[in-house]
Amino acid sequence: MSTMHRMNRKFCVAAILLCMSFGKGQAQTSSPQPKLSVQWEELTGPDFVEAIKRAQGTCLLPFGILEKHGPHMPIGTDLINVRYVALHAAEQQYAVVFPEYYFGQISEARHEPGTIAYSRDLQLALLQATTDEMARNGCKKILIVNGHGGNVSLLPYFAQSQLDKPHDYVVYLFDQRTPTTGGPKRKTTDDQHAGESETSKMMIVRPDLLHQDRATSESGADQHRQNLPPGVYTGIWWYARFPEHYAGDGSAASHELGEYQMKWWVDSVSKAIEAIKADDVSLKLQNEFYEKSSHPLSTPQ
Repeated sequence: MSTMHRMNRKFCVAAILLCMSFGKGQAQTSSPQPKLSVQWEELTGPDFVEAIKRAQGTCLLPFGILEKHGPHMPIGTDLINVRYVALHAAEQQYAVVFPEYYFGQISEARHEPGTIAYSRDLQLALLQATTDEMARNGCKKILIVNGHGGNVSLLPYFAQSQLDKPHDYVVYLFDQRTPTTGGPKRKTTDDQHAGESETSKMMIVRPDLLHQDRATSESGADQHRQNLPPGVYTGIWWYARFPEHYAGDGSAASHELGEYQMKWWVDSVSKAIEAIKADDVSLKLQNEFYEKSSHPLSTPQ
C-alpha cells in the first residue's frame, strides 16, 4: 500500500470518528423541549399552535368576579385567587389558561362599590360565545375553574345547557375551593365570604393587597333578618344575612392555613386536568346523545 493511500485512509477514518464524536456531542447537548407559557395572552401565533398540541386541546377558563370582599380585601379577590390556582395547576399539567374572566353572577352585591354585575342574558351569552371561540381555536376540552361562590348555580346550569345543541367540545367544571378536612385547625365557625379561609389564601397570593388592620372594622356576623322555613328560597337571602357583604372574620387568617388550602386547590385542579386529558368518553357520549336526541322516537323503550 502506497504512503499516499495510507494517509488518505487515516484521514477518512479520522474524519468519520470526528463526525461521530460531533454527532454524539450534539445529542448530549441538544436543548430540551422549549418552555411555553401557559398563559393564552402571552403566546405568539406559532407558539399557540404548539401549546394547544402540547395541552392535548385542554384549556382552562378561570372564573372570578368583581365584588366587595369585606373591608380588608381587594375587589378582585376571587379573580386573583382563581387565576393563581389555574396558572400553577397548568404548569404541573400543561394546559392553556384563558385570560381573566369576571362576567358572572353577582347581583347580590350591586349595592356595594366596585361591583360589576352583568345581566342574566349577557352572562350566559358571553360565556357561550367564549367557550365557542376557545373551541374554534382548538380547545376541545374546556375546564371552567370557579373561584366565586355566587356562580354555584350559574355554572352547573351552563354546563348542563351544552346539551341543548351539538358542540364539538366538552365543558368541564371544577367548583371546589376549600378542603373539607385536614390542615391547620380553623379558629372560626362561620367562614364564608372574606373570612378566615379566603383571607388566608390572599396571604399567599397577594399579601400586598391585604389590609388586615381593617378586618374588624365591619361585622361579618349573620344578621338573621329573614325568617323563612327550611327549603324556601328567595334571592334576597344573602343581603338579609350579610348586608355588609362580609361573612366571617378575616382577622383570624393565618399564613399556614392559606398555604395549606392553596396547595390543596392547585393540586386538585392539576389532578382534574390530568383526568380530563385522559378522558376519551365524554365527547363520544355527548355526540351519541346529540344524534339520539334528534329522533327521540327511535330510542329503544
